Amino acid sequence: MARTAIIFHGTGGNPDVCWYRWLAGRLEARGYAVEVPHHPGINNEPIATFLPKVLNAHSFDGDTVLVGHSGGAALLLALLEHVGVTVAQAILVAGYCTRPNTSEEPVLQESYDWAAIRSHVRDISFINSREDPYGCDERQGRAMFERLGGTQIVRDDGHFGDYDQPYERFELLDRLIP
Repeated sequence: MARTAIIFHGTGGNPDVCWYRWLAGRLEARGYAVEVPHHPGINNEPIATFLPKVLNAHSFDGDTVLVGHSGGAALLLALLEHVGVTVAQAILVAGYCTRPNTSEEPVLQESYDWAAIRSHVRDISFINSREDPYGCDERQGRAMFERLGGTQIVRDDGHFGDYDQPYERFELLDRLIP
């Protein structure tokens, strides 16, 4: 049975921006079945109604690898809390667990069951930048790391892909996923 990787884009994004398709190709070459779904409701629809749609749209098991970018990383927190299985790995890129700026963040829950999240992922990593233009910075990564453990990686690399930051490849992510 093939390992599955699911790559969740960020707010206002889609599967064809920045490094998503590149990473998918790299993982497919290693035998992964890769999904790069388009979920336009990420951070637009309230998490209480959006999350069940995401949970029903995908299958998760002990070999699943989850990658989320920005709003997609914030989505992973809710997903991991409610998924009901323990996945192999989750990587949150430019993720956050509290409002990183003055924008509304419907992807965030009011609170999190950190123990449930921790019990539903074997290996979790947080990649944040000190110079993230949206506030999805190393302090956000540290807040999640302190509650969940895992690995925190801090770079000076903006938002790791944005409308004004081409980011076609993400070698670090490729190396983090076995």
